[in-house]
Order: sequence, then C-alpha cells, then structure tokens
Amino acid sequence: MRKYGCAPFSVAVIHGGPGAAGEMAPVAQELSRHQGTLEPLQTMITINGQIQELAHIIERHGDPPLTLIGHSWGAWLAMMYTARYPLSVKKIILVGSGPFEEKYIPQITKTRMNRMNDEEKQTLQNLVDILNDPHGKRKDKVFAQVGSMIIHTDSYRPLDSTEMTLRVQYRIFEHVWKEADEMRRSGALPDLCRHLHCPVVAIHGDYDPHPFQGVEKPLSKILKDFTFILLQKCGHYPWIEKNARESFYNILFRELRE
Repeated sequence: MRKYGCAPFSVAVIHGGPGAAGEMAPVAQELSRHQGTLEPLQTMITINGQIQELAHIIERHGDPPLTLIGHSWGAWLAMMYTARYPLSVKKIILVGSGPFEEKYIPQITKTRMNRMNDEEKQTLQNLVDILNDPHGKRKDKVFAQVGSMIIHTDSYRPLDSTEMTLRVQYRIFEHVWKEADEMRRSGALPDLCRHLHCPVVAIHGDYDPHPFQGVEKPLSKILKDFTFILLQKCGHYPWIEKNARESFYNILFRELRE
C-alpha cells in the first residue's frame, strides 16, 4: 500500500490485472494534489483474499466512507468490496471496467487482433503459449510482455512515454481471474451488483476493446444510482491518452467534489 498526499485519506485507487500492481500510481499522484489518496497493491491469490486485504488497508489507513476508483479488474474488486462493506464506501468510480456479461467477450479479442499485424499476432500467441504451459518459465516477465502489447492495442493516442512501473505477478492473475471469470459466466457478478446502494459512475473510452455496452447496459438495469460517461478518442487507460486525459481528470475531480 502506498499513500499520496496528506490525511484524511478519503480516496483509494484499485489497480487492475489482476496482478498489475502499480498501474494507477499516476492517477493517485494527480488526485493527491487535492486530497489524500491510497493505492492498495493486491497480493492475495483469491478474490476473498483480495477483498479482505483491501478491507484491512481501508480500515487501518483510510477515512471511511471512501470513494473507490477501480480500473479494469479493479472496478470489479471495488464493487465486490462495497457489496460486503457498504458503510465503508461513499461512491464507486469504474474506469475501463470489463463487461459484466459473457456475450461481450469475443469482441475484445477480435478488436485486439484487428489492431495487430501478423508478426505481432504471432508474438502474442507465442507468449500466451508460454503462460499456458505448466512448465513455462519466467512467467512474470512474459506476462509483462503481454501487458506491454495490450497497452499498445488498447490505447488510442497515448502519451509519448507510456511505460508503467508495475509489480507484475502472473500467479495472482492466473488464480484470481479464474474465479472472476466464473462469476461472470455464472451470473454471480451482475447479481452481486444488486447489493450496491451507493452512487456508481462508469467512465469508459470509446476505443477500449472492452465494449462499453457490456458495462452500460447491464448496470443501468441493475443499479438505481448509475451514471455512464463515454470518453471520445480514448482507450483502456484514460490517464495516458493525449486526447482524453484532461477530460478524464476533470470528471474525477468533479465526482470527488459531489
């Protein structure tokens, strides 16, 4: 866990992956100019473990109720945590959330493949083969390489320097994502959202391979207090997008004030 700014710490940014700790450090740094911000770094290899880990950090270092800003997998984790600890959360902001229904999944891979040339497709396949091999070695490094390729395909017009300082751990991804994917497949994930009563805001880029309809449509039917914001010319990581970065932060600051 890392702290930015001064107490009280009323905001926490929840990274994605799972297993990509550190990706939201730039967001935490920017937000800390106005209010204290926590950056929890998930280390557990189960969903329940990550929820409990987050609860410990918020209870010990936060000033509840907090606003949770979750990116990608972190968006789901923020919602899972809030369903269990509703009094600890004031608002949830989902950034580039994964779709909540399985039917949208094929579109993610199709979009990414369409943005790659043949050489890039082969490189990605070789890396994925290593990750899927029980005897594959240096998987953290390979996982990081996959992540770098994904940042490229998932971004519209990124800043000149888009390298992220991450603590990549494939073991966390492998175990946690298996659980999370099953929750989506079984319908348990959208059902969990029915237990959320705080305001939920979803921010999504129109260039993000994760189809925004997979977030907007299910949640607008389930949640009573839900706002969806689509950023133009923006990919999966709004804070590195030249066209959308300013709008993204303006939205965050506005939502934190309300």
